[in-house]
Formats: sequence, C-alpha cells, structure tokens
Amino acid sequence: MTAHAVRSAYLGWLATAIAKVRGATSAIAGDEQDLVLGYATGYDSADVAIFVRSLRSHYSGAIALVVDPDPELRDFLKSYDVETLDAPDLALEGGDWTPHPVVSRFAGFDALLRSRPWVRNALLTDVRDVVFQASPLEPAPEGLEFFAECETPLSLHDFNMKYIRAVGGEKLAEAVADQACICVGTVIGPREQLMRFCRLILMLGAIPRSEIGGAFGADQATCNLAVHLGLLEGQVMPNHSRVATLGMVPTSKLTLKEGMIHNPDGSVSPIVHQYDRHPLLMTAMWSRWAADVEKRERCRPKTLGDRIDKVVQSVKRRTLELR
Repeated sequence: MTAHAVRSAYLGWLATAIAKVRGATSAIAGDEQDLVLGYATGYDSADVAIFVRSLRSHYSGAIALVVDPDPELRDFLKSYDVETLDAPDLALEGGDWTPHPVVSRFAGFDALLRSRPWVRNALLTDVRDVVFQASPLEPAPEGLEFFAECETPLSLHDFNMKYIRAVGGEKLAEAVADQACICVGTVIGPREQLMRFCRLILMLGAIPRSEIGGAFGADQATCNLAVHLGLLEGQVMPNHSRVATLGMVPTSKLTLKEGMIHNPDGSVSPIVHQYDRHPLLMTAMWSRWAADVEKRERCRPKTLGDRIDKVVQSVKRRTLELR
C-alpha cells in the first residue's frame, strides 16, 4: 500500500516552525541572565511606551521584543536598551498559510530562546496591555509558573471552553472544566522548560483541523490542556500574585495609590496584565508613563472583504480536513 502524506496546513507549518527554524543570533552574550521576551508586531511607540518604561524603572536585565521594521519604534526601544528582533520566518514552504499570530508567536519564542543559551529564566509576555510595578523575575521562579486570570473555574468561561472543546473534544473539555482558568499572556520559567512548553502547546494544536489549531483562542486552549492534564510540570499561581490579570476584575475592587495599582486585598503585583480594560487605570498609567508620547487611536472600519473572510474562516472551521 502506498503511503500518503498527511494533508494538513497546520502540520506542514509546524514542521517548519519547530524542526527547521532557528532564531537570529543574539546580540547579547556572556554569563547567565534573565530575559523579558515579547511580541510587539503591529505596534508603534505609543503602544509599547508604558510596557518599556515601567519595566525599565524596576529591571535592568535583558529585554527583547519582536517588532516591525519601523525605524522610529526601533530607535525608541534602543534608547531603553531593548533588543529589537525580526520575527522568525515561519511561513509554510509552497503556501501562504500561517496560524494566527497568538499561536505562531510560540514558535517564535521557542526559536529565539534556542538561540540564546545564556538565558537563565524568562518571562514570555503580552506587551500592549502589561505594566510593571516591581522586577518581574524576582524572586527567581523554581520552575514554570502559570497564572490564573480569575477565581472561577474554566467551566464558567465560554470563550475558553469553546476553544478547549474545539482543540481537544468534549470529553477533554469536561475533564478540565473544574480547573483554574489560566491566561497564556504571561508565563515565567527556566529557559529549557519554556521551550518545551512552547513546543507542547504547538503540538496540541495539531489535534484538530488546521483552521482550529491555528486560530485565535487556540493558544489559551492548548495551554490550559497542557497544564491541567499534567503534560508538563508547573505551578498555577493565583490571580493577584506575581501577576495580576484584571480583565475580569470589577474596577470597584481595584484602587490607585501613588501611581500604583492595588489588588482587591491591598497587595501590589509586580506584573499587571489587562489594566487597559479599566479606563481609570488606563488613564493613570498613560499619565505616568507615556504622557509625552502621541497617542494614536486604533480604529479600522470593517470592509466587505473582512466580513467575507470571517465567513470563510467560519466555514473552514466546520469543514472536514483531509488528513
């Protein structure tokens, strides 16, 4: 019997992303040190100013951001001793299919960490909606650290459950439904453990059809499945610990004191994620860290092509893929 190749755009992309791609050689060398690593493609100086300036006020170690070839942005980041990186080329040979950036960034993280053997511990993080209130990697993590984004379990979060079902099926979704809702936007740990984590969630994305495994939301689903099914070792830290994720926290439970965001219990987290969901906090952080930067509103009207593309993607998610 003649063997046939698996016809899956995601699997083809994955082979390139994991097996072939290597990150650009780091401009930093020397003894082991920590690294804050983020993807900031599609952003300008106004989008990253709060992240970079607040981080630099508490942390003197290595920072690297994947950004567009924007000279103004790169000059801004250079002035804060931030290494600017081109995104690794992850395009599928012979085609133009790529996963959503929230998925493909983990292949980039893996490649960039592989090329930086000097990294001791790293923070893989969102950029636009993160502000720092202390050094993010102190105390040093003892292993992988994941962070819950709320006190309620996954079963109460329709978005996460939708993609967990899509990625792993109804039974696996039921198996993790009573577990903590982990946010994949901030993950901390030793370099080699982070690389294994990145590869694992990318491999879990290969279970369903390409248009699901590579979709927005699949990163959250695969992260929660990997952790809660015990496929890797790591601690799930409660919200408002090293990281405070505020997207689902009522504004009335948060306070501002001397420019710092205080948690409902009065504590202060070193890393605050999704503060921009609260206009009061966004205004305060902008005033403190980016008052001199021109703020540009992001408002792009939906075109007919956008609407058609949304319908096409919806149909693809529901169509059997030949494998």
